[in-house]
Amino acid sequence: MSMDTLRKNDQGPQVTQLQKLLTQRGYAVDASGTFDTKTWQAVRAFQAQNLDQHGQPLVVDGVAGPLTWWSLQNPKPVIDTPTAVDYAVLPTNGGSTLGRAALAAAIGELKAGACEQGGNNCGPFVRKYLAPAGVAEGNAWCASFVSWCYLQASGGNQAQMPFAYMPSARGMLAEFKQQGWASAPGSGYLPQSGDIVVWWRVSLAGWLGHVGLVHSVQDGMLYTIEGNRSPRVQGFSYVLSRMDKLLGYGHVP
Repeated sequence: MSMDTLRKNDQGPQVTQLQKLLTQRGYAVDASGTFDTKTWQAVRAFQAQNLDQHGQPLVVDGVAGPLTWWSLQNPKPVIDTPTAVDYAVLPTNGGSTLGRAALAAAIGELKAGACEQGGNNCGPFVRKYLAPAGVAEGNAWCASFVSWCYLQASGGNQAQMPFAYMPSARGMLAEFKQQGWASAPGSGYLPQSGDIVVWWRVSLAGWLGHVGLVHSVQDGMLYTIEGNRSPRVQGFSYVLSRMDKLLGYGHVP
């Protein structure tokens, strides 16, 4: 069914439907039928953490348009990404010992079919990544996935990890900066296997971000393994010279 574009202060049964869908997806609001401030905030929060049917992040504008309606009514889309590399194979060289071990853990999860199950940001794989961070199922899991991979590289002992188990992409990059392990966009740094790569979401000055692990760099392309960009652990490719919304890289020595 086609739904109208809804904005703040709109009223009616479609606003009620919007509010019910938001609540079902974990962004609880009263089904009052009035597009109030709390509903506007919930729409923005949903948009900040979800994708449209093309696998692109939703625009965070607080307006319930066609793409937001689609995302509310459908699970995260599986994104088909043809690529020149085999993400299931560990590159033959490059990266630190710990970084390569973390990447090997990520590849193991990719080969195991790690994915969301039973809802957005839900399922046994997601719970496994979030649990060491003390974060409940239903939350974004990209940073916890990267942390989990480094936990495996550290023998399963959080005390031996090179950085704190981190549920926040920006928080992880901040810790790498404190350690002197981060490289800013435009620095000329060439990412290595097992490095972290961090992007901003919504606003450069905001708090939302996304993080993945570098698989390899070949012929001007960056190849990554990421969790929570799609509903599964998956490989993605980027033109290295055109990295949109890049915050930086982190390299564990």
